[in-house]
Amino acid sequence: MLKYFFLFLLFFGTTFAFGQSYAYIDSDYILSKVPEYVQSKEKLDKLAERWTKEIEDRYAAIKTKKSNFEREEILLPKEERIKRKEEIENLAQEALDLQTLHFGSEGDYFQKRQELIKPIQDRIFTALKKISKSDGYDLVFDKANQSSLIFATSDYDISDDILDEMGISE
Repeated sequence: MLKYFFLFLLFFGTTFAFGQSYAYIDSDYILSKVPEYVQSKEKLDKLAERWTKEIEDRYAAIKTKKSNFEREEILLPKEERIKRKEEIENLAQEALDLQTLHFGSEGDYFQKRQELIKPIQDRIFTALKKISKSDGYDLVFDKANQSSLIFATSDYDISDDILDEMGISE
């Protein structure tokens, strides 16, 4: 009985594998060839750099205030110590709030990325669907972004076809 099961699995397993048509893309390669993406990525990087510097400057100011407070703490009256501690805590909370505002899951960076990058990704996906349908691909993998695709021969790479469909020449 076990012998028949393995024969059945071998026959139908290989038939299933041969019945599938598949390809892969390299989305990083495709995106690097799309001029709008390169420009959008530069804009996002500049925004992130500006916001990061702003946040780092705030944390540096907090560190300086904290250091000054620790040096002077012994000499200060109790009310002044409490006041300065609260001021430092408030500044730290403001810096954290600013960081969340810019880089949180619903922050400015995420929103701007959606605004700039999502339309480009949608164009790529539309081209991918069109090529997959016309060429009869059942599965399309993406080898970029830490994919679990370990090896594939370049014969199955349709990245350039996607770029052609989008009207982008190399």
